[in-house]
Amino acid sequence: MTDVTDTNEHLTRVGGLVRSARQHQGLTQAQLAERLGTSQSAVHRIEQGAQNISLDMLTRIGAALDSELVTIGPRHSHLRVHGGQQLSGRIDVNSSKNGAVALLCASLLNRGTTRLRHVARIVEVDRIVEVLRSIGVRATWSPDGHDLEIQVPDRLDLASIDVDAARRTRSIIMFLGPLLGLQREFALPYAGGCDLGTRTAEPHLIALRPFELNVTTTGGFYQAQVGEAQARDLSIVLTERGDTVTENTIMAAARRSGVTTIRNASSNYMVQDLCFYLELLGVRIDGIGTTTLRVHGVPDIVADVEYTVSEDPVEAMSLLTAGIVTGSEITVGRVPIEFMEIELATLAEMSLKFTVSDEYLADNGRTRLADVTVHPSELRAPADKIHPMPFPGLNIDNLPFFTVIAACAQGHTLIHDWVYDGRAIHLTDLTRLGADVRLLDPHRLDVQGPTRWSGAEVSCPPALRPAVVILLAMLAAKGTSVLRDVDIIARGYEQLQERLVSLGAQIETFRD
Repeated sequence: MTDVTDTNEHLTRVGGLVRSARQHQGLTQAQLAERLGTSQSAVHRIEQGAQNISLDMLTRIGAALDSELVTIGPRHSHLRVHGGQQLSGRIDVNSSKNGAVALLCASLLNRGTTRLRHVARIVEVDRIVEVLRSIGVRATWSPDGHDLEIQVPDRLDLASIDVDAARRTRSIIMFLGPLLGLQREFALPYAGGCDLGTRTAEPHLIALRPFELNVTTTGGFYQAQVGEAQARDLSIVLTERGDTVTENTIMAAARRSGVTTIRNASSNYMVQDLCFYLELLGVRIDGIGTTTLRVHGVPDIVADVEYTVSEDPVEAMSLLTAGIVTGSEITVGRVPIEFMEIELATLAEMSLKFTVSDEYLADNGRTRLADVTVHPSELRAPADKIHPMPFPGLNIDNLPFFTVIAACAQGHTLIHDWVYDGRAIHLTDLTRLGADVRLLDPHRLDVQGPTRWSGAEVSCPPALRPAVVILLAMLAAKGTSVLRDVDIIARGYEQLQERLVSLGAQIETFRD
């Protein structure tokens, strides 16, 4: 669902909306074509974003799919949640958004064909694809919309970059690493993203200076100049063990002659995904999964490769939380267990009952998966504070879910969100639903449970994970709740509402 306010609406986004609505109805392209009185090939082109489409045709498609695909003028999406319902069943974890974004950026390094399988169809991914296409990259979705084929031209047209799409994602900063090995001069728009307080690009710029990258900021752009690379081995110590900083440094090293040693590197899931992909391109990387990486660069990369994006531990935590706060028994399948061990250990300390299946490998052949079943439990507050740490610690993006879980537990829990300046305050919106959550300072929350949840109307916070936390609390709250302006959730989740409904949640979309 989207608003159309001018004739320059991105065809790829419209195509993705049509495909998602068709799949939600369980229709094939041929069946939709029959309802529309057109050909299957025409439907395929529409879903690929390869065909101009009129408002009349969009209206017809919406009627055929019983889905409002187009509105005239600004309208806002909201969710109405009828809470207090127990959930049941099994749901599998989707592929990682953060992994997909890193791989899309890294595909710029390859002059062959990259085929990414099981790519998350979310707004953040669509924005990066839009940017890639705007600079001349050929990016083609498979007919089922799950796989993406990428072909990079000999020369990128950076002057034509889609500035609007680039400004609406912080991920654009990860173009610095691959581009510095391809262009001597280039400009990138300032990065955006969630409202999480001050987020600086300085750690990226410090990490990339040894690659002779010099960046100035003027007129809303990073103006980059790349000096002559020195033919010698490099040793880089990252001042921040950040995921995207590590990824940027790895991509810069991938096409550089010689060996680059990166210390204090993140070993998180999306970094490992990136390393596995680069290995397929012929780039040897020693130390994957540790904080010291040795990247053996390949100056000219031309390889036809296929890689399957690994599963998302943050979505896994989101789905497990839905079961926990509603006192339900559900099974979350294909959990990347290596990246959930601290979370599960913390939940065990809080007396959560759960079972974990035997492990098996993901489709990428590298990531360890397991199925996790949560059972109704009498939760209690942990003895110590809950706080995130770089992997293998508790995932920074998973910390907000422990706030709503702590609100269901007996006793006081201290949540320490030391990473972001502005995220903790958004979680105090849980008080609207009956929780006792007190902001001690910009980074610490005191949570007193258990909570007698009750329905309420809440405006969606401008940060992705807190927004989902509020939605999950509404599943536990008896009565009817309304979550307003929920578009931000689509930045990081693919059809989250529909997936929760498949477990028995009662959630409706409405607009005004």
